[in-house]
Amino acid sequence: MHRDFPFGNDTSAKNMVLLDMKQSDVTGDGIIDNIYLIGSKTNVAQFYIDHITLLIQDGRTNHISTVTFQYNGGYNARLFLGDFSKDHVLDILVSIDSGGSGGYGYYYIYSFKDHILRQLFDVEQYNQEYLFEVNYEDFYKVSVKSASLNILFTIDLSNKGQEYLSQFYDENGKLKHPVQGGALALGILYPVVTTNKELSYDLLAFQRIIGPTNSDTLGSIENHLTWNGTQFISSILNISLPGSKLKPLD
Repeated sequence: MHRDFPFGNDTSAKNMVLLDMKQSDVTGDGIIDNIYLIGSKTNVAQFYIDHITLLIQDGRTNHISTVTFQYNGGYNARLFLGDFSKDHVLDILVSIDSGGSGGYGYYYIYSFKDHILRQLFDVEQYNQEYLFEVNYEDFYKVSVKSASLNILFTIDLSNKGQEYLSQFYDENGKLKHPVQGGALALGILYPVVTTNKELSYDLLAFQRIIGPTNSDTLGSIENHLTWNGTQFISSILNISLPGSKLKPLD
């Protein structure tokens, strides 16, 4: 059953706009609830939205719970409902694009089961946990490593071409000087269906790997996250690399 936007005509005075809305049972009581994502902008033509806020309106009592975010400004703010915690009750995923050349995203997941708000995923916590060092090595290699995660990946640069490689390597494949790249903060977070019958979801997180400049994309860190009962843990962690042109046969 559709319900009107809960702030009525007051939204125009506050420059508030409705960004997205979903209707489904997120408490587990069998009654449809209303989930709103709202924000403010100074004029109609503005694409950037500030003060993005989540509103959960209980379908039984009409009581509205308000959720604010650490990063509450951006573009293309949207909602997705899915059972990430595998408890047969839909959770709420909020996604916000930061804009700019970094391509960062702000993501938050909440459970409202039994009318109790619980945060399941926080983008800042994720970014602090999944930190990587990216260093160029001799002989056209780049190491991507995390001591805390006890993992090392190696990227082969030998197909990047002489013009690129000569910036960093001498004719013997040795580095001319230390060169560092970087692994950027979380860029994309996708829901991934794990069980078609019950429509439960995992998460697939992407972080871009870059060279010395932001425009120099070397690959992406792909992290498959699954809920273990108390938190999201990494079940598969790997990197993906862009393809290169085939070299003609002699």
